[in-house]
Formats: sequence, structure tokens, C-alpha cells
Amino acid sequence: MYVATKEIQISYADTDMMGVIYHGNYIKWLELGRTQLIEEVGYNYLDMEKAGYYAPVYNLEITYKKSIKLGDRVFVKTWIDLNQGLKTAYGFQIVNGDGDVCAEGSTTHIVVKKDGDQFKPVQFKKAFPEWFQKYEEIKRK
Repeated sequence: MYVATKEIQISYADTDMMGVIYHGNYIKWLELGRTQLIEEVGYNYLDMEKAGYYAPVYNLEITYKKSIKLGDRVFVKTWIDLNQGLKTAYGFQIVNGDGDVCAEGSTTHIVVKKDGDQFKPVQFKKAFPEWFQKYEEIKRK
């Protein structure tokens, strides 16, 4: 299983009134982690869009385990949990500088093709066979 790791730079603007990182920011971090994994294995999401395809979020799950505060080092670890014809699920852990898991979860995406003003689901393995195969090689077993 291949795991991409991205360090997240946090700022005061990321905190809430309790002085901890606002929970909504974690979702943005999941996307940064997903992008990091895609790039590390040799692909680019913008190339998908240029070809007329998109990979919107179908489902998102996150469990918050430990607060992150301003000044903490934060990393998002990302891997492929599931790689099917229509759905790809990315697994995540957000860890602090001590290695404590602060949040974990997954996002599931489907590939769609723009057809006029409609988006129609397509098979990832048919639209991007090499990319799909790479995910098969690195996914969690």
C-alpha cells in the first residue's frame, strides 16, 4: 500500500473561538492530501478536467479524535482504500507532529463526464485505464 504524506501549513485564521483548528478546515486538508497522492503517482487532476472529466465527492466520512492547535505540526496521510469501476475511495489520517492520529476518514469519488449541462457517471477504468491500473497496484490490500 502506498501512502502519500503532505505537511499542512496552519495559520491563526484556521482556528475557531476555542483556539483549536476549525473542523471544516480538515475537509480542505483531505483534498490537499488527495491531490498530493495523485501527483506523487504521476497524474494530474487538471489533466482529467481538460479531457472533460471530473471526480466529484460522492461521500465523505471523518472522525475527529484529538484537537489540533495553532503551532502544531500537521500532516495528512492519504492512500487508496477502494478502486472500483465507478468509485474510488481515498483513506486519510491527519496526524500531529508527535504522530498522534487527530482525525481519520475517507472520501469517495466518482468520475463523471460533462455532456452539455449534465454530468454522467463513467467507468474510471475505461476513461483512464493507466491511472486506474496504478491505483490497483498501490491500493490497500
